[in-house]
Amino acid sequence: MRPLEGITVVTLEHAIAAPFATRQLADLGARVIKVERPGVGDFARGYDERVRGLASHFVWINRSKESLALDIKHPEALDALKRLIADEADVVIQNLAPGAAARLGLSYESLSANKPGIIVCDISGYGDNGPYRDKKAYDLLIQSESGFLSVTGTEDEPCKAGPSIADIAAGMYAYTNILAALMDRQKTGRGQHLDISMLESLTEWTSYPLYYAFDGAAPPPRTGASHATIYPYGPFPAGDGKTVMFGLQNEREWSAFCDTVLLQPALSEEARFASNSRRSAGREELRQIIVDAFSSLTAEQVVERLDAANIANAQVNDMQAVWDHPQLKARNRWRQVETSAGAVPALLPPGSWKTGEPRMDPVPALGEHSAAILAQLGYTAEQVAEFKSTGVI
Repeated sequence: MRPLEGITVVTLEHAIAAPFATRQLADLGARVIKVERPGVGDFARGYDERVRGLASHFVWINRSKESLALDIKHPEALDALKRLIADEADVVIQNLAPGAAARLGLSYESLSANKPGIIVCDISGYGDNGPYRDKKAYDLLIQSESGFLSVTGTEDEPCKAGPSIADIAAGMYAYTNILAALMDRQKTGRGQHLDISMLESLTEWTSYPLYYAFDGAAPPPRTGASHATIYPYGPFPAGDGKTVMFGLQNEREWSAFCDTVLLQPALSEEARFASNSRRSAGREELRQIIVDAFSSLTAEQVVERLDAANIANAQVNDMQAVWDHPQLKARNRWRQVETSAGAVPALLPPGSWKTGEPRMDPVPALGEHSAAILAQLGYTAEQVAEFKSTGVI
């Protein structure tokens, strides 16, 4: 039995943040009912067509859910949604426009009045109050607002993170807070209102640069794929034109690097490189020493020396290399997940399950479960047919 079996989540979600949180809950066995607009659905369904005609984002974060297509602007649809929450829901999650859920009567205050154990999680760009409450917020905008962009990229230009890191951060904090709220409810019988802000989530993840710039100090510089404050730590070219990624963390590793990799043991004793702060300050000079030492070596030979010195290193993989990664294959981390376009591979969620695997059920088609869910709530086949004809579902 999976940990969250018996828990039902009703979610008014779109894009990434809320769907990412609810997919984690579904992985753990929760029943997740995804409420979508008829005919259109979650707008992430239309981001691209890269997975056999389906959107890459949507396939990634919407497996194991049930799709209920409801036009909640229609009174009968809203009544059905409230009945679903009253009868079935342990958790309600939403990342609609600011204030939209409250106007529909779906706030924690409204729902908990009749169901004290309900957990309501609101995910937004800036939170439920404050001067920014009503501002629209997308992932890249929060990367900018949180200061993340200011420390990411090159000296000449800031760069966004490749994945939707602000959405993912908010989704993970929603997920962990919901788990904590479920544990608290076991003790107290009471639900919770969870107010998850993308800005606060990504600012938390950016707290090391914040503290580095504490009390008016200069922030970490943008250094591309190199670490901003630890050196050497990043990509370096080998003599065959390939790139090797490696990093040092302490003085023992610096000494081993000079001795075994650079074959320049005396370098570790030089005052100009006698600490990480000095190496970071003198990174241009040190980089040239490393590049010169690597110029007569292939990337494979550099890695052999790094391994011999027990220096952490990695390949600079592209996406195809990750699909074929030998470590993921050796650990049997790939599974098949069904979609309306056929089965596709999916990475097993991180973690080790000795008593059974996480749930990895199909990615739902829009409205695939509408009739069954409404029937469960007591609506007759005739009523469901009428709902279809009038656009309720």
